[in-house]
Amino acid sequence: MKKIDLGLKASSQREQFENRLSYQPNVFEFFTDENDFTTEGMKRLTDAILQVKDQGVAHIILHHPMRYKGEFTELVAPKSHFKELNYFIEFSTSQLLQLSFDYDLQTLLHGSYSRHTEQMISLYPSFSEARNIVYQKLDKFSKLGQAHIMFENSISRLFYYGFEDEDQFILDRNYRLAFDISHCFIKVKANNNELCASLKRLKHNVVHYHLVDSMGVTHDSLQLGKGKIDWKTVVPLLNEKASNIFEIKLSDENDAKEQIESYRYLVDIYNELNKRA
Repeated sequence: MKKIDLGLKASSQREQFENRLSYQPNVFEFFTDENDFTTEGMKRLTDAILQVKDQGVAHIILHHPMRYKGEFTELVAPKSHFKELNYFIEFSTSQLLQLSFDYDLQTLLHGSYSRHTEQMISLYPSFSEARNIVYQKLDKFSKLGQAHIMFENSISRLFYYGFEDEDQFILDRNYRLAFDISHCFIKVKANNNELCASLKRLKHNVVHYHLVDSMGVTHDSLQLGKGKIDWKTVVPLLNEKASNIFEIKLSDENDAKEQIESYRYLVDIYNELNKRA
């Protein structure tokens, strides 16, 4: 059974990442935004990475920006309508991968989001063509990033986990996967059995987990134990070799309180399951 990592998430803002480091995590995920890709921003991000590495953190993940100039960084965005957005996605991914190769880090890229996805799909002649574009881009980034890139699941019609045919399609491409537990739970409409089936199917390709609770309806990013996910069933299904963070909506971005409480909640479950074994 996978030992639960103290995995925390923050931006490159000093107050945030120093707060996380005070808890001595062994996994750290940087949530980047478009400001990290200016000359000054890249220097700030690199300095923050080096400070985290100096604290002996074993696993560092760089989460690709969610937005650029107010628009979601959707891989499905057609170049004909979103030329600048496409350029930013390519440029920012390349920058993160360069850091990942230079400092032995991981880059996390979303296969899709959800809010503007349908509008972008509607710009293609068919859903099939839109889907093919996404997987062509994922194939390209997978080849480019090799063992330094992973792809996270969405709750849209593109690149999601939870349904056997889509899970198998993704497995057949042999991607390195980031599994957001809440996204899958929402996609399967709060069905714990289907969530667990997907965890089993994808287990050996998963290299990183986002551990976060949900009521299974909207993207609520709840503290563990506050939603409907059956964590006692989930924990034994996690890949023992994968890392994890607690991706919880915080009441104060400069205080990891809800992340830490979620970690303690899951450690208690892990210890209880270990006693039974």
